[in-house]
Amino acid sequence: MPLVPFEDVVHHFEDFRHTAWRLETQREYAVDRAGERWKRWQAGERFGYDPAVPWHTLVRRATEAGKRFERVRLVDTPATEGQRYLLASALGNIEAGEDIRNLTRADAARHGLPDFDFWLFDSRTVMRFEFGPEGHTLGVHITENPEEVLAACQTRDSAWHFATRTTEFTARQTP
Repeated sequence: MPLVPFEDVVHHFEDFRHTAWRLETQREYAVDRAGERWKRWQAGERFGYDPAVPWHTLVRRATEAGKRFERVRLVDTPATEGQRYLLASALGNIEAGEDIRNLTRADAARHGLPDFDFWLFDSRTVMRFEFGPEGHTLGVHITENPEEVLAACQTRDSAWHFATRTTEFTARQTP
C-alpha cells in the first residue's frame, strides 16, 4: 500500500455512511504538543465542547445525522503526559458526540491488539497511520483488502469489548 498524505484522505471523515472507529496506540502525538490547547492544558485549563474546534463541529454534525464516531485509546500505567492530555481533552469530543473508551496497554497486549493506529470506516475501509520517531504523522495507508479489513473489525470488536468509557476510566486513575 502506498503512503499518502493525511490531507489527501480527510474526505473519509465526511464520506462515511455509518461508523468511523479508531484505535489510538501512541504514547503521545506531535500534533497535540504543537497546539495552543496543549499550552493551555499545561496551565490548568480544562476543555469541553467548543464549536470553534473543527473536530467537534465535524463530530456533532455527523452524530446528529445518525453516524457514529468511536475510538479506543491505549493508556500506559502510569499514563504519559500525552495520554493525560488526551484523557482531559476527550471530554469535549465526548460532548460533541464521540464515544471514546480506554484500555490499558497491558490489557491490549494481553488481548493481542495491534500496536499501530488506524481508522476503520463502515467496516470496509482501513486508514493505517505511519508516524516518525518524534510522533509526527508521515502519512497513511488506505486499503479495502478483505483480510486487512477483517483484522481491523476483529480488533475493533475485541478492543471495544474490553475498553472502559473515558469518564469511568479517568475516575479510576490516580493523580
